Amino acid sequence: MNALKNTDFTFPGQTNFYRGKVRDVYSFANYLVMVASDRISAFDVVLPKPIPFKGQVLNQIAAKNLLATKDIVPNWLLATPDPNVSIGVKCDAYPVEMVIRGYLAGHAWREYRSGKRSICGVPMPEGMKENDKLPEPIITPTTKAKEGHDQDISREDILKQGLVSEDEYIKLEKYTRALFAKGSEMADKQGLILVDTKYEFGSKNGVIYLIDEIHTPDSSRYFYKEGYEERQAKGEAQKQLSKEFVRQWLIAGGFQGQEGQKVPEMTDEIIDQISNRYIELYESFTGDHFVKAGTENISLRIEQNITNWINSNG
Repeated sequence: MNALKNTDFTFPGQTNFYRGKVRDVYSFANYLVMVASDRISAFDVVLPKPIPFKGQVLNQIAAKNLLATKDIVPNWLLATPDPNVSIGVKCDAYPVEMVIRGYLAGHAWREYRSGKRSICGVPMPEGMKENDKLPEPIITPTTKAKEGHDQDISREDILKQGLVSEDEYIKLEKYTRALFAKGSEMADKQGLILVDTKYEFGSKNGVIYLIDEIHTPDSSRYFYKEGYEERQAKGEAQKQLSKEFVRQWLIAGGFQGQEGQKVPEMTDEIIDQISNRYIELYESFTGDHFVKAGTENISLRIEQNITNWINSNG
């Protein structure tokens, strides 16, 4: 099955191009065109093979969530002219990612299990088990690395290093908590628990904007609400919709993004499983049937749709 690994377009008025871990970003004077590829990353490493429909899933979930939260904070989204494309306001991104956690899972659990009782300067209570609900959501920011691994960073260090001003950071925390509350409410209506997620922000003309994707399986972790309490009581693994199953598959194959480690073979079966899990999350989260976009010539379809938008709006 065809999947979109890379794009390499040249549009009239284009000023720059940047290839991120999973997105190809085309810059113009006043806006950005962001193409959600089917690349997949884990442990801050882009895996060798793309996952069919992953980019479409991420792009459409993100657009739905951006539209649902624009009353909380202005966001960058202007248009989605293609299932894999978002076009939006060009902002100066803050060099931190705002991670918020409602449950002790993933990276926070791995830190806790190693004996740490503080993450990013935020204390965590004793006696917790994996996937337990935290007394209240905690914000655990990371640096935003252009290459390699993002690093945990405390609020104090963000301010000390001047990465964000104190006034702005207070607003970022406020927006992060409000967005997490809204995301949790939306997930709950679909029988899901929003476990943890991350938000990225930027500014333009003194206004803070929410940028990038939100509440997608690449940026968030979800548990199924049904059976959560029973599984916790029995010490069983939670049924979850997130990229954690990819991380666990990699860990089982001896890969955690460290130097010298090799990514396990991505067989057709593994690729199909990952693709199906992404589609499952889309349908579970939105309550809508996932309509697969045409895959005959994905790159040409995307280029034509972007060009048509530029000709009409650019």
